[in-house]
Amino acid sequence: MSATERFARLPTAAKLLLILTAVLLPIGIGLTFVGQSGIREANIALEGRGRDQARAASQSIESLIARNALALRIAANGALGGGAQGACDRARKALAIAPAVAQSFELEAPDGKPICQTKELGGTSTLPLTAPGDIRVQISPTGDAIALRTGVIGGMATAVIPAQELRSALASVGYRIPLLVVVDGDDELSLIEPKGGVDELTITDWPIGGGQMKVRIGMMEQRITTAERLMLLLPVLMWVAAALLAWLLVSRLLLRPLKRLQRSVQKYDPAEGPLQLPRKVGPSTEIQELRDAFGRAFSRAEESEREVTTALEGQKRLVREVHHRVKNNLQVVASLLNIHGRSAATHEARAAYSSISRRVGALSIVHRNHFAEMEESRGIALRPLVTELAAELRASAPEAARGLLIELDLDSVYTTQDAAVAVAFLITEIVEFAMLNCPQDPIEVSLRRTSELTGRLTLNSRVLVPDAGDDETPEKVQFERIVGGLAKQLRSNLDRKLGRYSVDLPVFPAN
Repeated sequence: MSATERFARLPTAAKLLLILTAVLLPIGIGLTFVGQSGIREANIALEGRGRDQARAASQSIESLIARNALALRIAANGALGGGAQGACDRARKALAIAPAVAQSFELEAPDGKPICQTKELGGTSTLPLTAPGDIRVQISPTGDAIALRTGVIGGMATAVIPAQELRSALASVGYRIPLLVVVDGDDELSLIEPKGGVDELTITDWPIGGGQMKVRIGMMEQRITTAERLMLLLPVLMWVAAALLAWLLVSRLLLRPLKRLQRSVQKYDPAEGPLQLPRKVGPSTEIQELRDAFGRAFSRAEESEREVTTALEGQKRLVREVHHRVKNNLQVVASLLNIHGRSAATHEARAAYSSISRRVGALSIVHRNHFAEMEESRGIALRPLVTELAAELRASAPEAARGLLIELDLDSVYTTQDAAVAVAFLITEIVEFAMLNCPQDPIEVSLRRTSELTGRLTLNSRVLVPDAGDDETPEKVQFERIVGGLAKQLRSNLDRKLGRYSVDLPVFPAN
């Protein structure tokens, strides 16, 4: 067997592992590390060189200020030591032999009054007084030079360093500086302005003059260029090429077949027929086996669903038959009670037979409505149930209550069988109590939805009087105990008010 055939027999995972190992592993581990390390070290070196250049520029200005301050202090100290007469001439002679220092200066008394000057310095009177040994440095009031004032014994000396001399000192640094600004609080002295924008510059601040001012220097951001980066990242580019090759292989062997299989599964609709899987899923044996496994699984699921549907239909028919038989049996019991009640010897016996018949009839009505509810699976509809129950109660009313009026005001709501039984018995108890105790007064029955999951049943009759006290009869006590218990079956408290009893009951959400 040739190597090609052996490779073709390997699982897809093994194929991909061999390809990725052969192409990506040596490049990824070795050359990528070297390329990234070289770029990182080169960028760090370039950033360090830019900071060194900015530091050297700030030090050149700092050196110029320090040299002028030292020379001015020595000259002024010697000049003022010989008295105010001829002080400027003595200071000029002393400064003449000092290299690269300002020759324009002014000598002042300790209170700031000028003694003499070699040249008008422009608004130096605004400079602060300086004690002997102190040096004050700031941008001159004219804004085109740096003013320097030093305190000596017997007075002060002030000089200015023009911007041109500052630029000359920067020229000695030996490299190009795109931006340099001397900052003194809110005042700025621009020595070098950028020709373009400052977005490409790296801005740094350096203190000068003993921290009294700072110089803001912008250097070109020196980074590895694209061409240099490509040269350093050539191994990485080779790695990307290998990764692209691996992606193409994965796409052909795995991704495309899996997407075709996924689309077939997503389009599957049991109502439109069996699952149609693609016949071509690529050369991968695992994908082919997965397709066949999907087909077998869906076939078993459809067969199981058919069995469950058949069993469910049988169960529904059985439950409907049970409820139908219970309803018929209850109706037979109610009929027998009516027959025996008509043949009873005493009025009390006939009343007892009628009372029992009404309750059995109420339960029969609930089962009949529950049998109809199973066709829709929405719960028992209370509106037709209460309507049928009211008609049944009027039909079975005693002779004295034949003219009893039952007024209905019902919303269309649905509830469970347990709640429907409790509602039917509660209405039966209250209506029967009204028939026997106040047969000529009408009864109002209302049913309102109060929220998405609750409704409120209310019965109004003059006979409903809560808390009658010591005058309560045994029948009234038993009646209150029964209706209270039925309300608890609805998981609610019976709201008793004069002429009106109300109770909350659970209902199904409206469609």
